[in-house]
Amino acid sequence: MAIMVVCGVLLAAGVAMAASWGGSAFTPPPEGVELTAEETARRFAWYAALALAGGVIAGVLVIGAGGRLAMRLLAVTAGDGAQGQITEADEIVGRISVDGTIGFILFNGIFGGIVFSGPYLVMRRFLPPGRLGGAAFGLGLLVVLGTTLDPLRPDNPDFDIVGPGWLAVVIFSALAVAFGVTLAAVMARLSHWLPLISADRRVLVRYLGPATVSALAFPVTATMAVTCIVTMVATRFRPLVDAVRSRRWVLGGRVVTLALVAVTLPHTVSSLVDIATR
Repeated sequence: MAIMVVCGVLLAAGVAMAASWGGSAFTPPPEGVELTAEETARRFAWYAALALAGGVIAGVLVIGAGGRLAMRLLAVTAGDGAQGQITEADEIVGRISVDGTIGFILFNGIFGGIVFSGPYLVMRRFLPPGRLGGAAFGLGLLVVLGTTLDPLRPDNPDFDIVGPGWLAVVIFSALAVAFGVTLAAVMARLSHWLPLISADRRVLVRYLGPATVSALAFPVTATMAVTCIVTMVATRFRPLVDAVRSRRWVLGGRVVTLALVAVTLPHTVSSLVDIATR
């Protein structure tokens, strides 16, 4: 019971952040500055720190804690016949352990949050501002990835054990929206709080958290290093920089994003109906 209370408090904290900061505008570094190699590296470090910090916060609070609460609720509503059965992840339905909860929050929450925070920063300009943009991002993740990977993959045998299916669809859809809104709100707040990196000790202290996360996850560090090099090379081509900053780039990004959602929507609807009718 205490574990579920802690998860509830964490999820409530995420909802509070979304409500409090959701109306804040994301403030990127100022444009019109010459993109020297040093300036490009500083800006990349800023975006990387935002992705790591924002992803971890929103991921732990919503994906981790919220996902654990969802699993517990679905286990309870499944009835006595489901208790004690083994899930796809080799977990026992109805048994809640501290180790299992911590592992779920650390892996799914932190890893999932970081994986999705980067695409949000890339796609942010294609989305509406504020909470609406966050909700759109969360729904987009659900449509494009939610029924092919997780959490609403129709071939997941767990939906034949826990449920009912319609409740799983409602809960995980709500969590997808909540994650998107929370991520957008946290990113907006961090964009005001975190300055571009410099030698100032007070500034460096604010980068300690993201730097620690990066140091503990080598694949993340390696990916960021490669991306940073590619970015620094790309910014040497002024026409490319101007194109990325143009309104045409935003319009094109929106068209591609909507097309991707439209292509995957039929499969998503079919999958959700499949799960909901179990």
